[in-house]
Amino acid sequence: MSILPFGVNMKTATLLLIGLGLISCHAPVEQFDGDRAFNLLQQQCDLGVRAPGTAGHAAARELLMTFLRPLADTLFVQEFDHYIEREKETLHLTNIIAGFQPERAKPLLLGAHWDTRPRADHDPDPLKRLTPILGANDGASGTAVLLHLAEILKAQSPPRAIWLVFFDGEDYGWSGNPESYCIGSRYFARTLPIPKPVEAIIVDMVGDANLSLPIERNSYRSHPKLVRTLWDLAKKRGYSEFVYTLGDEIYDDHLMLIEHARIPSVDIIDFQYPDRYTNYWHTTADTPDKCSPRSLKIVGQVLVDYIFTEAHE
Repeated sequence: MSILPFGVNMKTATLLLIGLGLISCHAPVEQFDGDRAFNLLQQQCDLGVRAPGTAGHAAARELLMTFLRPLADTLFVQEFDHYIEREKETLHLTNIIAGFQPERAKPLLLGAHWDTRPRADHDPDPLKRLTPILGANDGASGTAVLLHLAEILKAQSPPRAIWLVFFDGEDYGWSGNPESYCIGSRYFARTLPIPKPVEAIIVDMVGDANLSLPIERNSYRSHPKLVRTLWDLAKKRGYSEFVYTLGDEIYDDHLMLIEHARIPSVDIIDFQYPDRYTNYWHTTADTPDKCSPRSLKIVGQVLVDYIFTEAHE
């Protein structure tokens, strides 16, 4: 039972209640903090290289679990072994899965890979091509966006189920052999340890200070509606970094979700890092000084806008 304030008639009270309901349903959208995300990127890089089997990899796993545990409604891992025939070695890998309001409808998966590459095979210096990379952009940037997003999802309950999935072993493979990449996401998609998401968004290499995000072609084939929605949200924010043109086909974690789990998926990725003439991808130059808080802010804010203003309408 509720008591109406003195002098307020029933019609006025009804209008007031409707108004209050509208306010609660359309709470102000959280702002994504690019500086906070950049700090989280730096924290990962401070651990050193995070290729499977390294001390940095073990430390990064602990960092992610410790960070996510007080934030997520549910948190668990997928641990599995993967044999590398080429190296006659078995990798012990871990996918980390954090759920927010997991019982709600229309589950959305947001994914990134947290491992880094064990060899800088594209480095301009041949003597460095067996050196593991730090992976500030290729690994830490997408992970940083999801980690800060976890903080936002804790502060403001999402209107749908959200699963943040941190894939392992994405970057272990060899050039010319795409099947040797995306180990963690392939295992995840084949076993699917969560209720099947209705759609997924992967963020990878999104920290580039010279950010440019054309539409990845496989993403557009898989989920054109989601592509248009995300790029339109970016346009509303004035983010010209989301370029409304078709880019390359990229073999990334989203393809595992599309092919093995039939989840419509989009990859937000800047593969020209920093531009078409120079590329720090898979080189020892992939360090935090090449990344930008603003770039992380742009990508993170579009994800926040989608979750809180578009996805439930």
